[in-house]
Amino acid sequence: MVILASQSPRRRELLARILPDFQVCPADIDEAPLPFESPKQYVQRLAHEKALKVLAFYSEHCIIAADTTVVLGDVMMQKPESDLDAFAMLSSLRGREHEVLTGLAVYGSTCRALEVVSTRVRFARVSDELLWAYIATGEPNDKAGAYALQGVGDVLVESIDGSVSNVIGLPLQVLSERLLASGVNLSLSRRID
Repeated sequence: MVILASQSPRRRELLARILPDFQVCPADIDEAPLPFESPKQYVQRLAHEKALKVLAFYSEHCIIAADTTVVLGDVMMQKPESDLDAFAMLSSLRGREHEVLTGLAVYGSTCRALEVVSTRVRFARVSDELLWAYIATGEPNDKAGAYALQGVGDVLVESIDGSVSNVIGLPLQVLSERLLASGVNLSLSRRID
């Protein structure tokens, strides 16, 4: 059995694309960054800690854990605390390229893979009016970097270099390879939209 150590509905939706049968067991850990911890070290540590916490209870299962952050320069962007905070974040991303990092852990009795997947995202030079219209949707409220690529937030994005699913929270290509290496049979099916 595969267990997703996450309460994120986006990660559940993404995992269901390649593996319809899995359980969810969120891992409650302290997500505060450590002093002098780089963004890459941060997401890798959190994915590792989440996986270990769930693995302690389900040692015979394959555990998937992930943590994603938005990085502009050396600054990790957390979830906005208000609409003004969301506007400040989105304004700082406007017309610039940033990095989305996901720490990914796939732990089980037959494998232990821990890595960081990076995707470069360039925001368009959008107007203040478009930023406020996006903020009015409420979508930025619980998103790192104050945007959701899988939602209306894609109106802000000019280009992406790397995994789109990574930006949403779970790099499916890398995850698929790790699961297959762990002996997990995937269930890829054609989606009809």
